[in-house]
Amino acid sequence: MSTLFLAWQDPTSRNWFPIGRLTFEHGVYQFAYTHGARIAQEQVGFQLLRSFPSLNEVYESDELFPLFANRFPSRSRVDYEQFVEWLNMPLDRDDPVALLARSGGRRATDTFEVFPRPERTGDGVYHIHFFAHGLRHLSEHSIERVGRLRVGEPLLLLYDFQNPHDPNALMLRTNGEDTTDTHIVGYCPRYLVRDFLRLIVDGPSSVAVEVERLNLPPAPLAHRLLCNMTARWPADFEAFDANNGYQPIVTDAASPPA
Repeated sequence: MSTLFLAWQDPTSRNWFPIGRLTFEHGVYQFAYTHGARIAQEQVGFQLLRSFPSLNEVYESDELFPLFANRFPSRSRVDYEQFVEWLNMPLDRDDPVALLARSGGRRATDTFEVFPRPERTGDGVYHIHFFAHGLRHLSEHSIERVGRLRVGEPLLLLYDFQNPHDPNALMLRTNGEDTTDTHIVGYCPRYLVRDFLRLIVDGPSSVAVEVERLNLPPAPLAHRLLCNMTARWPADFEAFDANNGYQPIVTDAASPPA
């Protein structure tokens, strides 16, 4: 089963909430709201999506729901191959779920983002790709340094606990031995930070972030820096645990494998 989550950002508080889960199995797409949607309703007045008007229903379709299908270009567009190239994906693996998982489905016209359930490799490693957030808030010097990153270059995680907008923020910085080459080059997506912090506490030496791909202009900042993170998967670790709003409200919604 392929599993993706839909996150929504409150425009006022800038907080992210995991509001829904999309699964694909045996040719059927299924969408269900998660407890994060209720949390968002209670805390910031989140309004349910027009396409999915009920918290207590599981929606099914043989085709990808328009809310998700409209988050990447169609194969008929001239920029389609360029978009897939930005994701560092081969064209023969460009199925809709894979495109959403890698791209994040980010659009300038709304406050939603899509992200995958992390993979546990056969040798017990946590693995996930993500595009760096927050580049539009970086200095001109930092953006210039982003443009000089190399594929495979290691990035370090920096806990930004005094961040007034998010005390759990994790910054990405260069690993320059020369202090003059130490630059902040982005942030980890906020909806992934809780898992990242747990992995860091459990085994900091196993956590590694590398540059997967750098997309120079005309690629938008949202798709500029693609990162690849790995870490040891602890024996008692469950990605996106129930306390963080990722579980579906309807209990008979299809459950992804652990």
